[in-house]
Amino acid sequence: MADRGASALSPPDDWTAHPDPILVLNRMGTFDWDLDTGLFHMDAQAHEVFDVLPEEYDGRPETLAVRVPPPEASRLDAVVAQAIKDGSENYGAYFRIRCRDGTRRWTHTQGYIRRDGTGRPRRVIGIVRDATQELAESEARSLRAAQDAAVRRQTGVVQVITAALSHARSVQDVIDVLLDTHGVRHLGAASLVMGLVEAGRIRMIAEGPEGSCVPGTKVTRIDEPYPMSEVVRTLVPRFIESPEEFAEGYPILWPHITDLAITSAAYLPLIAQARPIGAMGLLYGDRRGFSDEERTVLVALGSSIAQSLQRAMLYEQEKDLAQGLQQAMLPRTIPSVPGADVAVRYRSASLGRDIGGDWYDLIPLPGGRVGAVIGDVQGHDTHAAAVMGQLRIVLRAYAAEGHTPATVMARASVFLHELDTDRFATCLYAEADLSTGVVQVVRAGHIDPLIRHTDGSCRRISVEGGLPLGLSAEFGRLEYPVSTVELDPGQTLLLCTDGLVEEPGTDLDDGLRTLTTLIETGPDDVRDLADRLIDVAEERGGDDDVALLLLRRRCLDTPRSGGRLQQHVAPGDPEALRLARHMIHATVGAWGAVERADEIELVADELITNALMHTEGSAIVTLRALSGSDRRLRVEVEDSSSALPRRRDAGDCGVSGRGLLLVDRLADVWGVEARGCGKCVWCEFLVPGTEPA
Repeated sequence: MADRGASALSPPDDWTAHPDPILVLNRMGTFDWDLDTGLFHMDAQAHEVFDVLPEEYDGRPETLAVRVPPPEASRLDAVVAQAIKDGSENYGAYFRIRCRDGTRRWTHTQGYIRRDGTGRPRRVIGIVRDATQELAESEARSLRAAQDAAVRRQTGVVQVITAALSHARSVQDVIDVLLDTHGVRHLGAASLVMGLVEAGRIRMIAEGPEGSCVPGTKVTRIDEPYPMSEVVRTLVPRFIESPEEFAEGYPILWPHITDLAITSAAYLPLIAQARPIGAMGLLYGDRRGFSDEERTVLVALGSSIAQSLQRAMLYEQEKDLAQGLQQAMLPRTIPSVPGADVAVRYRSASLGRDIGGDWYDLIPLPGGRVGAVIGDVQGHDTHAAAVMGQLRIVLRAYAAEGHTPATVMARASVFLHELDTDRFATCLYAEADLSTGVVQVVRAGHIDPLIRHTDGSCRRISVEGGLPLGLSAEFGRLEYPVSTVELDPGQTLLLCTDGLVEEPGTDLDDGLRTLTTLIETGPDDVRDLADRLIDVAEERGGDDDVALLLLRRRCLDTPRSGGRLQQHVAPGDPEALRLARHMIHATVGAWGAVERADEIELVADELITNALMHTEGSAIVTLRALSGSDRRLRVEVEDSSSALPRRRDAGDCGVSGRGLLLVDRLADVWGVEARGCGKCVWCEFLVPGTEPA
């Protein structure tokens, strides 16, 4: 029995698993498993791998159960059985053994299945080795790979956020990028808070999701014991790696955020140009601690956000400045014009500093006339706006002085040329007499005006024009032809800049046709129509600003001239003065104003005398009978001096100085109008009677 037992435990003679020097050097043991007898022969190195002594092992696999836990043995048996069943020639598996000191050891086995001629498995020959170090290194590599993947993912998110921030033009744009689902949330943060430094305090400007901000911390002082205040003071990021560290470091804040289940947090100072402009906090609910790579990525994120925030704040400051300058340059209010409905609109360009050289203006003129101006200075910057403001004021002054439309345009061109600027301007000036509907139009390189008729149809008015302002003076071509159109009651005159009609890929004529269609299908009210046109321009976008002026003539019960007489009075010509007085006396009687004849004659005589005494040149005396809701007689005395009449104290014994006092007391209303070659002093008297012939 002993011999048979010894023979059974002895390895077969053809066992090839004899100790090999290479296997021994690599600490690999060999085994030979006889499937017919069930004996499992191992060499000395295999005994060391399984941590069993030769005298403890009887050659049966069941004996190794003291080292191989049942779950591992079952998993290993399943691998071998599957290989035998599938007809495989080999198999491999990792399993754990329990060493005699109680520690666990990873082991790897590789077996080769030998079969007979019928394919029946007879033996399994293989190796076993200690795989603890191998798996430890593999696990470390896997961990490093996972960490590298996480860092790459976070770096990718930072790159995406940075790319999105490059398009942010306002602080709200920056906030929207950070709170977007593709933003900071992909860094794994559960919530975000961000504040800006303002006057020694931190004002919270963003929180996500809503409710992440602790009540009472919307505005905090920099010296308060909060993490955002700390990073602003120290300019050093603060990484909180556990709830215990959070509770210990910030006992005032921690009780308010316990419901958020925060496990760690990163607070980053937002530094731009070596000064803190704010702080940001990222709060996590599923992690503890931060690796060096993660900290580096978060600091880079904070730097990118800080630069974008500063850029956005500077842009908003420039935008506020530009809008303020634009509003200061454009008319603050449009005067109410009797006999007309007026609407004006301005839209800034979508690029640049939201400021440009487009402008509009409405200028009340004497005699029920009104001047409408639309213009465009070259460029989209503060210089263009400044030139526009100066040009608008000068053009308004020339028009108010009473110059003709052509003279107004020529003088404005000379002014722009002498302004020492490289900018030119296009402009259109329309002077409308609302009582007659006659409109005189002068164009300086600008697009033509349009008229909308009472039936809703619209047409372009072809106006002969001259060179743009500034260029006509430079080339000595200051002639501006005047075109005359008639504006009937209910018709609308539309003036606009090219930003309203120009579109990328289309020419000006196509743009004007499109604009004409919009006007024809638009609302009747000029304000609603202006809103629609500017909304279309807003939807279309574009790189040019838009100015728009609409003037609709109404049927107006204004005084109408029922008669007009005029007399020229030269200085030193007593006969002319006598004829003027005779004309006034006869006309007042003929027009049925006998009751006020003395007052009218006295005031007219004072105005004529003042013109001859205090100015050089002749005077022109005009009498008009105006009919309307009230009949009026109007006396006008025109001279060549631009000096305005002024009241003087005549004293107790003085004679001179009482003229304007008489005019003010006797006339119902009086005033002074600038004329292109001087001024006109006028007064009106309410008179009864019938219409003059």
